[in-house]
Amino acid sequence: MRVVVVGATGLVGGQVVDELLKSGVSVQAIVRDPERAKPLAERGVVLHRGDLKDAGSLRRALDEIGSGLDALITTAYGYSRRQKGDSLSSVDDIGNQNLISAAEAAGVKRFVFTSVLTADKAVSVPHFHQKARTEDVLAASGLDWIALRPGGFLDTLLEFNIDNLRKGRLIVPSDHEAPASTILSRDVARCLAEAATKGNSGERVDLGMDRPTNIIEIAALLSKALGREIVPSRPPGLIMSVMGLFSPAMRETMVAMKYVSTGQYVADVTRQTELFGPPRTLEASVDAWVESNAGALQQ
Repeated sequence: MRVVVVGATGLVGGQVVDELLKSGVSVQAIVRDPERAKPLAERGVVLHRGDLKDAGSLRRALDEIGSGLDALITTAYGYSRRQKGDSLSSVDDIGNQNLISAAEAAGVKRFVFTSVLTADKAVSVPHFHQKARTEDVLAASGLDWIALRPGGFLDTLLEFNIDNLRKGRLIVPSDHEAPASTILSRDVARCLAEAATKGNSGERVDLGMDRPTNIIEIAALLSKALGREIVPSRPPGLIMSVMGLFSPAMRETMVAMKYVSTGQYVADVTRQTELFGPPRTLEASVDAWVESNAGALQQ
């Protein structure tokens, strides 16, 4: 089986590569910076230069790979503006359209897209709702495709709070009682890798843990796992406002947290369970994260 990953140097994309390699899959990757991606090449991943903002580079990369590509899995996004020229418009909108067109022209057998939970409902959150528009572009294409819609990444939330957790606090700028679905990035990666061969074309599959949770429950589970009290709290509003003035990413986070606080950000994991097996429990997820970060939490 031959699979190409777009976004392979990122958090989820890198773990998708791990999952595929463990399964004995022949993995290739389309990357913007082959030098930065050298660790992938050292593991046997064949690299091809390509940028979602450059439609021609994507066509050339897929031409290099050749026919018979079983799946393309993309985790790439640009709204975080990691490189000059990246934006919600240039990457998440036009860039994804470029990738879909190139995959269709190359005869890719399955297109696996990383979306966002309730993307179709999140009209107020541009970088969430853009995922739904890309799903619609896929639906209008001639590709066999599937979109996975994960909830928020628990590990990202907690790693952002490492310093705070050492001081006994979990600081999150949202309604701490609102239910929301979350998941570990490693579990998203496993499902994405398996989606290369599972599911029906046109499916949009929610991903989450065994149940929705809230910040109060997460703090309580962290307290139990760490053996010391973790108190949920919110950052001062003034600090968030000032940070939002200077950081587009922070402004986007604030908009997303406001939406999450509505209680609509909840996954139906029925189809996830059918395709990929029972979701990891919230308790097991918190314990796994604490175990993986034991050293950092003790510093």
